[in-house]
Amino acid sequence: MIFSHISDTHLGFVQYHSEEREEDIYSAFNQAIDTSIKDHVNFVIFAGDIFHVPNPSGKAIIVLANALKRLRQNSIESFFILGEHDISRIRSTPVPFVYHNLEFSKYIGNGKPLVHKDILIMGFDKRRKSEIHTFENDFATADLAAKNHQGHKILVLHQGISEINKFAGELNSTDLPKNFTYYAMGHLHDQELKRFSHLGGPLAYPGSIEMTSSESIKDAQKGFYQVDTSGPEVTSNWIKLDTRPQMSSRISIDNLSDEIGVLAEKIKSCSRKPVVEIRITGDVTDSGFVQTQVSRLSEMTLRCFWKHVSSEQKDGVGVHRKTNKNRRRDAQYSKRHSWLHRACKFCHR
Repeated sequence: MIFSHISDTHLGFVQYHSEEREEDIYSAFNQAIDTSIKDHVNFVIFAGDIFHVPNPSGKAIIVLANALKRLRQNSIESFFILGEHDISRIRSTPVPFVYHNLEFSKYIGNGKPLVHKDILIMGFDKRRKSEIHTFENDFATADLAAKNHQGHKILVLHQGISEINKFAGELNSTDLPKNFTYYAMGHLHDQELKRFSHLGGPLAYPGSIEMTSSESIKDAQKGFYQVDTSGPEVTSNWIKLDTRPQMSSRISIDNLSDEIGVLAEKIKSCSRKPVVEIRITGDVTDSGFVQTQVSRLSEMTLRCFWKHVSSEQKDGVGVHRKTNKNRRRDAQYSKRHSWLHRACKFCHR
């Protein structure tokens, strides 16, 4: 039996106030769903942050509904928990519950055990750091349920594990119940697969399906896991999605013109217009010259930014500057879609 483990889809996310970037999210998501259907998976697990904001746009709601409908039409069940992006700060019913009530998908974030074709599935919604202590009793109950179940058992969580990311860590791996054979994780946006001797199976983060605002511009692969439970131990296969390229190049001001030419040749090989960041080192005395050189990439990219960084800076903590074309395009989009600004500001307060 094979299932798909998908996380951090962030449906409705609009990066740079760009319609193209919103469509990139939907494209990656539909790829994951279509691949799952093509590969005849038995079920799909969504490990939180289904939407980017608790009050998603109508389009995001419909995209998810159509995907779940396609799964059901192909006799594929799906299960979900909630991430922090799905949960409103005010008391209100989370939008994903609609799909549970309509029996398009099943909510499992309340910690109640569910058995699907001999596989035990238990999940817990995202909890803030101030609530982490409440996991102790819940994990003890879950561990006992897993110990008493014959067959594979899956724990679904949307939390950071300290051994994988010390900055985003909220739990240690030793805090987790030990008797599960697969730990379907969400929250961290980079793909990770770890085995701990004290846990009964692998702990897996598929990562986000596309780049989001919490990630720097970089060349990164995105995807999801397909997990095979047919043997005594589960095996995981990470499936790469076709996402828009993103590039970050560090260029000295002394070689700017030549290096822009090299970068242009690299961009020509991309299947889609990439998002490009140029980090310029050296003494920038003429920003007009820099702008002129960078603007050579304007027609070839979806967005092109440059910033001045010191030689010591590895990641460049400068201020992004856009090409004139991109600046005008963003301004026009902002006027047409000012409500998107409000949604983004609300999410990142």
